[in-house]
Amino acid sequence: MDATTAPHHIPPEMPQYGEANHIFELMQNMLEQLLIHQPKDPIPFMINHLQRDNDNVPRVIILGPPASGKTTIAMWLRKHLNCSLLTVENLIARQHSSLAAGARSQFQKMKAVPRRLLVKLIQERMQEEDCVSQGWILDGIPETREQALMIQTLGITPRHVILLSAPDTVLIERNMGKRIDPQTGEIYHTTFDWPPESEIQNRLIVPTGISEPETAQKLLEYHRNIIRVLPSYPRVLKVISADQPCVDVFYQALTYVQTKHRSNAPFTPRVLLCGPVGSGKSLQAALLAQKYSLVNVCCGQLLTEAVADESRYGEVIRPYFEKEMTVPDSVIANVLSQRLSKQDCVQKGWVLHGFPRDRDQAHLLHSLGHQPNRVFFLNVPLDSVIERLTLRRTDPVTGERYHLLYKPPPTMEIQARLRQNPKDAEERVKLKMSLFYRSSAELEEFYKQAITLNGDQDPYTVFEYIESGLIHPLPSEVL
Repeated sequence: MDATTAPHHIPPEMPQYGEANHIFELMQNMLEQLLIHQPKDPIPFMINHLQRDNDNVPRVIILGPPASGKTTIAMWLRKHLNCSLLTVENLIARQHSSLAAGARSQFQKMKAVPRRLLVKLIQERMQEEDCVSQGWILDGIPETREQALMIQTLGITPRHVILLSAPDTVLIERNMGKRIDPQTGEIYHTTFDWPPESEIQNRLIVPTGISEPETAQKLLEYHRNIIRVLPSYPRVLKVISADQPCVDVFYQALTYVQTKHRSNAPFTPRVLLCGPVGSGKSLQAALLAQKYSLVNVCCGQLLTEAVADESRYGEVIRPYFEKEMTVPDSVIANVLSQRLSKQDCVQKGWVLHGFPRDRDQAHLLHSLGHQPNRVFFLNVPLDSVIERLTLRRTDPVTGERYHLLYKPPPTMEIQARLRQNPKDAEERVKLKMSLFYRSSAELEEFYKQAITLNGDQDPYTVFEYIESGLIHPLPSEVL
């Protein structure tokens, strides 16, 4: 759309549909694949790409020095993520590949595979169905910058790169204790991971090339190469210390590969703040609206404005206000929907508080097409809420608000004329707290991805937590 033309009347359903179905990321991935593969007929290619539905499969590279445990971590990740593990050994061991046969002969002569041949092997392997549909993990590849650039040229781009790091002295000690089971290929260690079964112990063999001088030479070569490899993966790299228990390393690696990177997609915040009376929703909404230019939508204030404007809904609401009765949910939802559908809310985003207060109201809001993409629950104990509300006072002369504990009046004269709002009476506060917590469990169940915060702390600390949850992606589901 041309930003210079008249205002665009965008229905709120459009951005919500785009975010819910990841349309921006879908288009970005398709364009990326078109530019990489450059098919002669793009339409069938894009149809085939969409049918594969593999944009979110694991694509992981694990790097690290000798004896850092990268092979073990890669094997554990493969089992957990149910994807394919690619190593130099299993690439050249493939039986039905002429490239693998050539690589085996080269490896027997030179004890290494030429980098161009290795990259071709990787490309051939990644075109097979299991890698395409389930994803892949590259163990220890690329080893040099030349390999990294050749892999990138072929359009092989990882989503997550893990670098294991440990002091050289630790790595040399680890390497010298390595033992291999010739039947299963499992790796053990004389100190850290010795098998309990005597049968396995008896058949373990010492691998070649693990002496101290050989390990030191390999480490020297690794350090020379790795500093030139890492700049190829600036935004997807995670460094994990390998000088800790293997299980801890694995869970850090697993957490990282299951983390979604920040998307470049346009993001319109639709924030819902839930919490009991006195939890600080109004203040947090004002802070969010001020910093991120969101529309601050307070349900109670919206109803008051509707009555003051003598609008169609205001005439319906007025009798309930006069009789101090609860306004029906359907009326509140219609007033709210009318406000959230306006252009400023659709374009800038909004922060809503005061509605919904129970599961039925949440369903009603959802049915009208207004789904928040960030929900925060502010939990505050009853004692703190009573302290916050029952000590509030208002100066009837100036309209200034005070708090007997946090913002006491400056003079005795002002203190003598202060008045308490009947809504702040302790009995009414306890009743409102009871009503909220009676329905909060169902409301939290409805908003499954809601973030729960401790609201009983400094307001600006609470705001920092809310802000962090707003600007970072939500945790992804376990793969």
